[in-house]
Amino acid sequence: MALFEKKPQPYDLSNFTILIVEDSLYMQTLMASMLKAFGVGDILACENGKEAIDLLKVLQASKKSRHLRNIDIVLTDWLMPNGSGQDLLRWIRSHDKDSVRFLPVIVVSGYTTEYITTAARDLGAHETLVKPVSGTSLASRICSVIDHPRPFIDAPEYFGPDRRRHDIPFRGMDRRIIAAEQIKVKHASAE
Repeated sequence: MALFEKKPQPYDLSNFTILIVEDSLYMQTLMASMLKAFGVGDILACENGKEAIDLLKVLQASKKSRHLRNIDIVLTDWLMPNGSGQDLLRWIRSHDKDSVRFLPVIVVSGYTTEYITTAARDLGAHETLVKPVSGTSLASRICSVIDHPRPFIDAPEYFGPDRRRHDIPFRGMDRRIIAAEQIKVKHASAE
């Protein structure tokens, strides 16, 4: 061991606000207790996508809300009655306010099909997480969002975090339908 080797510092999540969107009270409670154990300062919960959209609208409208700029991550179930995670993610990514549009979203699902993972990614999810959720897997996804922020892509058919995990030079014929000039890379602005 080197004499001056840096030890990893724990995350300070005391100023973080995480919104849990989950129809199962058991899963809501489980994830909230894990987040509290991680030191997350503020945890909000909604039972479905519609309730989450309503909450985000209220927070956007309330200039004095302490949560307005502080919802740092959304954890949403994929399949829920009265507004699915798909509906919520679609609404977030199409919002006109950057403070909503650029929210990191982690999709949580008990269904692990390739279709759901691909659909979540294609709608703009940062990460996916499989139920049953463990503390390690939840912490891993949150750390990934914090440690590896990705630029956002604004293309005619997609808005969301860059889906590429690695910056590997492309070798081969360019078969894109959209010209590179039509793709804009955006970063969250301070509103």
